[in-house]
Amino acid sequence: MDSKKKVDKESSETNIDATELENDQNNESNNDSTKLTKEEAKKFYEEKGIDLSHDVPIRSQPIPPFEKSMADKIVSKFGQKVVINYVRPNRIRVNTKREDILDVAYFIRDELKFDHAESVGGVDYPDSKEIEVVYHLGSYTDEQLGNKILALATRVPREDIPNPGKDSTRTPSLRDVFYSVEFHERECFEMFGVFFEGHPDNRRLLLPEDWADIPPFRKDFKIKGR
Repeated sequence: MDSKKKVDKESSETNIDATELENDQNNESNNDSTKLTKEEAKKFYEEKGIDLSHDVPIRSQPIPPFEKSMADKIVSKFGQKVVINYVRPNRIRVNTKREDILDVAYFIRDELKFDHAESVGGVDYPDSKEIEVVYHLGSYTDEQLGNKILALATRVPREDIPNPGKDSTRTPSLRDVFYSVEFHERECFEMFGVFFEGHPDNRRLLLPEDWADIPPFRKDFKIKGR
């Protein structure tokens, strides 16, 4: 290779390296501009009761307009009866009290077109003596909602010694709103001890009828002998 070609090649490689370095610096600068400050992140997660490790990157994200419009409709209808926990691409979470959950569920079905429940889950909070019930709602009939999930959640008191159906761990069933919750609510009933008032068949689904221990998905449940 003659000296001119060698110089041209080295110059070209230098230009490429410089361009890549500049792009990396620009990307890093852009990423830094989307990060929350340490104080903002700390306040945000403290309000939600979340212990955030210092090495977890936090980046602010734009609120998707379609999902926000649905959340705004719920707030406009129910005001302080609901709390929008988050609005993300294809995801919305709404919290409400158990005495309001039926009205909110009917509105979500009839006005927002979420026509079925994909699942019903429970979360045990022994420290605050609460159990949370979360309905994950979707739509078969509205193409715009095909990949959207709306989480509707409520909390009920947690009894240390549960007596399902005869204690305070009760909430209205959404069986008449979303037919598909029938078996999901039965599972939540036996695994967490939540009694769904108005459910047409509030029996155990997976556990034996003579189950005598506490609900097995509670955090204080222990397998005997271990």
